[in-house]
Amino acid sequence: MKRGKIYARQKSAFSLRTLDKVGRAGLIRLLERHLSGDWGDTCESDARANEEALRSGNRIISWYQVSKELRIMIITEADRSATTILLPEEY
Repeated sequence: MKRGKIYARQKSAFSLRTLDKVGRAGLIRLLERHLSGDWGDTCESDARANEEALRSGNRIISWYQVSKELRIMIITEADRSATTILLPEEY
């Protein structure tokens, strides 16, 4: 996969606290999983769509359930210009 810029969005104090719980190393591990084709806790149909997106050049979305209260979403844009790490409420 061609890799573009990577953005971590943090819109509110809640997001800062939540992402702080994961830590930098945790976010890097999730990003490495995403970039290697491990779509995490993504549903089966979305995982198939991601596999197709690798061939067709569409957007790729991964979900990772970090804890009972914390879910992280990672999106790579269709043109592979950016990968964004965010919380569901930031989408």
